[in-house]
Amino acid sequence: MTSTTSSPALDAVALVEEIADLVRENYVFPDVARQLADLLQRRSAEDSYRTESAEELAEAVTADLRSVNGDLHLGLKYHAVPVPPERGAAVLAAVRREFDTFLNGVPRVELLDGGVAVLEIGPKLFPLDWAAQPLTAALSLVAPARGLILDLRRNTGGDPNTVAFVCAYLLDGRTHLNTMVSPKDEVGAQSWTPSFVPGARFGGSKPLYVLTSGDTFSGGEELAYDLQQLKRAEVVGEVTRGGAHPREGWTLHPHLELGVPIARAVNPVSGTNWEGVGVRPDVPCDAGEALDRALELALARLA
Repeated sequence: MTSTTSSPALDAVALVEEIADLVRENYVFPDVARQLADLLQRRSAEDSYRTESAEELAEAVTADLRSVNGDLHLGLKYHAVPVPPERGAAVLAAVRREFDTFLNGVPRVELLDGGVAVLEIGPKLFPLDWAAQPLTAALSLVAPARGLILDLRRNTGGDPNTVAFVCAYLLDGRTHLNTMVSPKDEVGAQSWTPSFVPGARFGGSKPLYVLTSGDTFSGGEELAYDLQQLKRAEVVGEVTRGGAHPREGWTLHPHLELGVPIARAVNPVSGTNWEGVGVRPDVPCDAGEALDRALELALARLA
């Protein structure tokens, strides 16, 4: 599939040169950034990116960008629908379509046996200014439950501020979740749960289980990892994909957006994060069996 006829001609050489410069200037690991920029320029000089297809170029460049350290947040993404030129706007436009389709990010709230509730958050932890109201409603609804199962099996990422917002309903008191460290910020920006949330809290003492799958990624992983490291929840299911680096996006062509990780998360408990290794469940099982397994655990604990 090629880009639409209304789009400008694809100048692969110029695009790859721009990508190399952006990676060199912004990627979270400067040494790796230089390796990747050199690799792209060398491959371009070898005519490895000769194509008129935006989709083919995205696949080739992404494969090379991930060839050094396997960073799944680093890549050139093809968008079939033309995207806005503003920085970060490409992903935001795609995420907005998902928000409107999946009940504002809360596709399931249900009371199960024994007073245990299940709350699914997905397919994203959407930007907090969009998601605060539906999340407040859902989290307040499950607050009286005797136990809670948080289903993140289909959650593929999202906003760290939304992660902190959700955690605030599941913890008692303001809590340090992680610190974002980047080459451009020696101190690091800390992420804490807000001291106040609207609605009722589930709180920090009742049984809590988090479901994961091999598809759980990025912000979904952060939510599972934060609660696990704080000993607040047991993670049930499969090892997650392993993407811990927040990214920024640059639209380089109406159908192409470059995503570059600009920082790394450092958890205050573990001193590290889940990059490349994923969140490892406390109770490993197939994702399809995770809900039943978590419910068994919750009922046994409540008994």
